[in-house]
Amino acid sequence: MNENFRVERDSLGEFLIPKNSYYGIHAARARENFQLSGIIPHRELIWAMAIVKRASAEANRLLKALDDRVANSIILASQEVADGLFDKEITVDALSGGAGTAFNMNINEVIANRALEILGYERGRYDIIHPIEHVNLHQSTNDVFPTAIKVSVVKLLDVLASEVAKLQDEFQKKEREFANVLKVGRTQMQDAIPVTVGQEFSAWAEALNRDWWRIHKAKERVRQVNLGGTAVGTGLNCPKAFASLAIEKLRELTGLPIAKAENLFEATQNADTFSEVSGFLKTLAVNLLKISSDLRFLSSGPRGGIGELKLPPVQVGSSIMPGKVNPVIPEMVTQVAIKVMASDQAVSFACSLGSLELNPFLPLVAHELIGSLKILINASILLREKCVKGLEVDEERCKNLFDSSGCIITAFSPYLGYEICSEVYKEAVMTDRKVEEILLEKGYFTKEEIKSITKHEELTTPGFAGIKYLKRRIENAYGNRKKMEG
Repeated sequence: MNENFRVERDSLGEFLIPKNSYYGIHAARARENFQLSGIIPHRELIWAMAIVKRASAEANRLLKALDDRVANSIILASQEVADGLFDKEITVDALSGGAGTAFNMNINEVIANRALEILGYERGRYDIIHPIEHVNLHQSTNDVFPTAIKVSVVKLLDVLASEVAKLQDEFQKKEREFANVLKVGRTQMQDAIPVTVGQEFSAWAEALNRDWWRIHKAKERVRQVNLGGTAVGTGLNCPKAFASLAIEKLRELTGLPIAKAENLFEATQNADTFSEVSGFLKTLAVNLLKISSDLRFLSSGPRGGIGELKLPPVQVGSSIMPGKVNPVIPEMVTQVAIKVMASDQAVSFACSLGSLELNPFLPLVAHELIGSLKILINASILLREKCVKGLEVDEERCKNLFDSSGCIITAFSPYLGYEICSEVYKEAVMTDRKVEEILLEKGYFTKEEIKSITKHEELTTPGFAGIKYLKRRIENAYGNRKKMEG
């Protein structure tokens, strides 16, 4: 036999494993069987699985199921894997078949061989520390893998909630900064009625506030784990005390509110909680896409488009058009949103395809759900830091568009009626004149009355613009209308 290899055996036969490898026969077979994407499980999932292994070893030490020497080496090795020291040894594809068994075995083997090394033995001495008999003691892939997914998701939800809150805060700062900048409000991409730039930012901020609440509450859906349920949730081959001890250690090690599921059998076979959390992420993606689309539209031009907003220039926009700068951050966020929505579909299908006592498609759920969390976290940071924080308003452009739009006509309709205002608006558009000029010319209002109606605060708050100055006129207008209707 080549001295660079060691022989490992399983129920299917023998396999040559590189002598210096920490992975073993189960990971090697998975590498051979699942030559798929070349993508390994997310770092966050590797961390979570290794922490689950450490918590389990600590529980087994307390139960005297492992002697202190073996348990301590497994605990130390598990922490090193959690810390990322052996990521190159995690070789199975993220979408390997087997409900996560290949990943679980890969982790077991790396921990076992590192533990052997810590005790001074050669890798592969499974008679001393065995990947299944010792590292996987009182566990099954079917309880440790879903538990690891939930631990990683809860941790990432905390981070995402924090970043969404920071992004919301940045929008609220802009809401206050631009509270008095009057502009054209638009519906269906057409001029509508007056709004302020601050009001537009307030709408984006409030949407993000709802997203923060959903994400913050989503932890409740996934913090209950089925660790200790073993194969199908009945807990066969697992001491009754193991689940409580291991989950308590898991809480201590992660600082996360992990709890034992009330029904381990149910928690092993159903994956609807993952689908629910994915739905919350999709909703955040919906709002981020809408915000990004608005930012792109309002900053379009800058001279040939709307140009009301000025996004921070972060890089050159064209290899052929000198001086061009594109809205690359909102474009990036848009792509992230599309990816998250697509991932939600994948998660929904995978969760719905569980069969009887197990869902075999959790590797896909884990990959897509954790991936969505990661890119949403990064997108929120980049949108805040590289776009919203440095965003400016072109007040002169807002004023010019506002003055030329005629959108102010709606404020006069309670006094003149819909039909007269429609005629005034059409004339303003056809003659390229301001609505106020025509109203004054036709003698409908005095300069002082027009000024009272078109004050910024009158146009952008509930009620009739200028009513406190022209109360008698509006009473007469409504009185005449009632007579006509009578």
